[in-house]
This record gives sequence, C-alpha cells and structure tokens, in this order.
Amino acid sequence: MTSTTPRAGSASIGAPNYWWYVARAELLEVTLRDRTEEAALALDLGSADGPSASWLRDAVHRTVSLDVDPRGLGSDGVCGSALALPFEDETFDVVAAFDVIEHCDPEHDALAEVFRVLRPGGAFVMSVPAYTWAWTDFDIANGHHRRYTRTRAVTAVERAGFRVQRCTYAFASVFPLFAAERALRKLRRLRADGPVDIVQLPQVSPLANRALTAVARADRFALSRGDLPFGSSVFLAATRP
Repeated sequence: MTSTTPRAGSASIGAPNYWWYVARAELLEVTLRDRTEEAALALDLGSADGPSASWLRDAVHRTVSLDVDPRGLGSDGVCGSALALPFEDETFDVVAAFDVIEHCDPEHDALAEVFRVLRPGGAFVMSVPAYTWAWTDFDIANGHHRRYTRTRAVTAVERAGFRVQRCTYAFASVFPLFAAERALRKLRRLRADGPVDIVQLPQVSPLANRALTAVARADRFALSRGDLPFGSSVFLAATRP
C-alpha cells in the first residue's frame, strides 16, 4: 500500500487466501467492474495487495502497478508513493486504490494526484475502511490516518474534483462480527506503538475461514442489485469530468 509511514507490506502477501481478502476481491468486482471494463490502461495503486485487484487486471487491457513495497510488485511494477505519482498528466483511463487512501496524509494530495494522472472521462475506483468509532490498535498498526463514512468518502472525492457515480458500504453480512471484534479490542485496551511492517491478522481456523468467506458472499448478491446501508468498508466509483 502507498503510505508515508514506515509500514509498507500488506498482510495479503503472506495470506492471500485469508477470508477477508478473498471476499473483498469478489465484492469489489461485483460493485466496480462495470466502471472499468475494457479500459485501455489502468493504474493499480497499492498493488502489493494483489488478491484484491486480480479481477481489475482481467477487466482492462493493460495495468500498471505501483506500491511503496517492492515485495508485492512484479517485474514491471513501479515503486513509488501515491502522494507523488511518477506519471505524466492524463495518462490512465482507470485508477484503482483499494484500501490505500486512508494511509495517505494529506488525503487531498493523494486524491489530487489521482485526478492529475487520470484522463478526462476516466474512472476512479476505491475502497476505504468504515467508521471512526471502529478505530482501534489495528488501525494504528496498519498505518491508517482515518476511517470513513459514505458521506465522508463522497465529500473528499468530490472536493478533489471528481463526480461520484456510486458509493456503498460493503461487508454488511459479517458486520455484527466486525463490531463485536472491535468492541472487544477496545475493552481489552489493546495498544499499538505505531505502524508495523506487516500487521498480524486475527487468527481463524480453516473451517472458520471457509465459513466467513461463504457468509460474506451474501453481500455479492445484494451489491449486484443495489447499495448497502452499512458495513465495515466503503466502496466508491467516480469519474474525472
């Protein structure tokens, strides 16, 4: 993920089959693929988190990957920051930032860079974590600067000059478990000193991993038909005028 903090690596590098990464890829695809289909050139920001963007590489003709962490990049990837993208103005037809913008400070600078490198009429698709009340040590360890509501995400993107086409919550089906886990973390008063290189994921058994993946797939059906009123993530699609 792109960031200005010491943290660099996505936990997905070592756990690509973890239920949340598998489910997020499926939910992102059903929500956002139609905004990116058949584009000529896409930029995948934070592409060390490869499992969430595999569908994007299938949807467009060519994808350029950028991340501050070279471990998640292929031989043709670019090591760099979302705050200073090493590309010319109006280069890409699509820019994707899946759980990236919350790592960037100032937020506006990152969104301004996305706007700059996107061609007029191009699509910006992103996901960010939801709800400030859910902030815990896990966010600190991940190098987050903020969490979002749907309104907060729309406002930030529109201020950067984009026109928002769709914004929805996701992971509604597992939201009670998410809320309970965050409440437990607060009760236990878990602390983090700061961002870490690769964060430790909550451990689940292989059976629970399969079960959570299956439960989260209920969102896929719902998102194919409309927006969700709550969830632990926010998904957004916008265009550059």
